Amino acid sequence: MQEYWELYMKMLEGKPASIQFNAGISIEFGEIEYKYPTIAFVKVKLKEPNERGLLGENEEPEILFMEDKLEASMIKFRIGKYVGRVISDGYVTFLYYLQYTFNWQDFINFTLNEYSSYEVINGHEDDTQWNYYKKLLYPSAKEWQLIQNHKVCDNLKQSDDNLHLPRAIEHKIFLMSEDKKEALIAALKEEGFNMKEDIVNENGVKGLNFYRIDKPFYHDIDELTLSLIDLASAHEAAYDGWETSIVKGKL
Repeated sequence: MQEYWELYMKMLEGKPASIQFNAGISIEFGEIEYKYPTIAFVKVKLKEPNERGLLGENEEPEILFMEDKLEASMIKFRIGKYVGRVISDGYVTFLYYLQYTFNWQDFINFTLNEYSSYEVINGHEDDTQWNYYKKLLYPSAKEWQLIQNHKVCDNLKQSDDNLHLPRAIEHKIFLMSEDKKEALIAALKEEGFNMKEDIVNENGVKGLNFYRIDKPFYHDIDELTLSLIDLASAHEAAYDGWETSIVKGKL
């Protein structure tokens, strides 16, 4: 399995959740689903969760060490692969897909023998369709956009960009059907966007290139891009991200 991890936040049953998952697996489903048909979990009750029910600073080193030991032991026992972690409502849950289950309990006993002070439950069940990965760990289109937003913001920040300074932010939308192109252009203009030349991607799909003066700060760009995803979807189109130039200085 390819190793390519992402971290993001979402709401689970009305509670904030921190999700970390191996995104690289998604390109290998056809090869691995039948090899690892069982989902397994180790659910640990946190001793000192923060006020949001997430991992607190004091407890983080111990939980991360437990995570590393679990993953190393999974490799040692050769029964499966670590695919993700969910932290929410005062618990951390480590998730694995198993090739074999006959030595699962040996794996648990070996790995967690030094963590008797923690309240831990574990188990496994069939999941040949990988629903836990696809529906719990894997982000929606909007959640993926937030991940990408924050990566761009982090890169800008590393270049000493002042994210609070407004500047031209350029966006792209690709059309699944040209029937609603003019209506989409009209809706974008109504929201204050300026149209640039039409574009075509490498697959020959036509699209729109447009911009507006906005701030690329985290929550500002999140709100903007989520609204553009909805606007594009309403016009049978798909939002394809944004870019901008570095702007330094003070407000």
